[in-house]
Amino acid sequence: MERNEKESGVIAETKRVRGTNQNLITGGRLFMRGLKFGLVIFMAALFTLALGGLAYAFHSGGVAECSGCHSMHSPKAGGSFLLIGTDASSTCLTCHMHAGDTGPSGYHIATATADMPAGVPPKQRTPGGDFGWLSKTYAFTVRGTTTTELGQTHGHNIVAIDMPQFVSDTSNITAPGGTFPSSQLGCQSCHEPHGGVRRDASGNYSRPLNSVGSANGPIVGSGSYGAIPAAGQTVGGYRLLRGLNDSTQGVTFTGVAIAVAPSTYNQSEATNQVRVAYGASAANTWGNWCATCHPGMHSSGHYVHPVDESLGSGPSGVANIYNAYVKTGDLTGTAATSFTSLVPFAENTGDIATLASHAKNDNSYLNGPASSDKVMCLSCHRAHASGWPEALRWNMEGEFMVYNSLYPGTDTTPAVPQFARGRLGAETQAAYYDRPVTQFASYQRVLCNKCHAKD
Repeated sequence: MERNEKESGVIAETKRVRGTNQNLITGGRLFMRGLKFGLVIFMAALFTLALGGLAYAFHSGGVAECSGCHSMHSPKAGGSFLLIGTDASSTCLTCHMHAGDTGPSGYHIATATADMPAGVPPKQRTPGGDFGWLSKTYAFTVRGTTTTELGQTHGHNIVAIDMPQFVSDTSNITAPGGTFPSSQLGCQSCHEPHGGVRRDASGNYSRPLNSVGSANGPIVGSGSYGAIPAAGQTVGGYRLLRGLNDSTQGVTFTGVAIAVAPSTYNQSEATNQVRVAYGASAANTWGNWCATCHPGMHSSGHYVHPVDESLGSGPSGVANIYNAYVKTGDLTGTAATSFTSLVPFAENTGDIATLASHAKNDNSYLNGPASSDKVMCLSCHRAHASGWPEALRWNMEGEFMVYNSLYPGTDTTPAVPQFARGRLGAETQAAYYDRPVTQFASYQRVLCNKCHAKD
């Protein structure tokens, strides 16, 4: 049958050249039949790619497919660089935010406004937090005085022109402790979408093709999940973060950010925690990286919390306290099970293989810090946004995180509005990534005590 169809096609084409109308019809039918068959195969291939995850492998090489962010002939009107969004953040959120999410979803880092009406918290549970918290403003009254907690206080206020909920911070014209203009803050302020930081097989970091005539190994995968490239090849840096003298808006990132995440990282922590294994080396620390925009928050002044310092040894050392602290009133913990993602730390190593063996999402590695490990900005703050002011990982504005065995809320603990802070109890629990309240003491104080045990 196949042979006959092929022969008929040849004959039809021959007679078409001779001007036979009948065979024009025959040839047209064969063409349409082949076209329909080709379309079926094409659609099946697309479906297979989508199921296999290849359709979503945008940054698999540390960079995206050009056409995913840029359009040669139909870019967004009023934009630049042929972007499909008016600005960089709008372009990023085209993929990294999705209306209709019902829960944590892959690589999404923001919840659409329509999916979180009053009383409903953001959906995403990434280690960096959910930018949706920037839209959650709360008001509460204590002793006759009403306090408003603006959504913009909950994290980094990225500007995305196409998403009206993401606007410039009106309280901080520049980055706290620095000069970076808030009006210019976007995803690209911290991330370099083309993978400007590369890591080679020896663990060395470099920037690619800095000048004509330079050469470096091709980028073959993401550097976020612990991949070790073969000799002569490279992978991206963690989360495509800027570094290595990369400058933007008058600031320069001198070092690189070292970390490894588990491949599945956006999930509820009701049962299992997500552990990002943060690292540090002599030249590359998270404190120095954050200080690019916030230098004044990292000075050696008396009223500034230390960062990038070793946790210390001995009974009074922070490492020992961290490992012993379970919850308010309970210092019986052990180093093998003491880790909490609500208070992470930086391991004193830049070895990617070591960090990759510690990056987990199933509670299989819960070891606490060694004395040489370090406190970092991310020990207390989330990188994007959180349910609490200043992108903090826990509520610092109230005496109790848990009150009378309940998460504070206008519906759960109405007698203590200073702890509920205008939220429902379910919103408070969501800010702690859905942890059962039983993981804390019946009157749980703030998690500063995980390192200081002053409660």
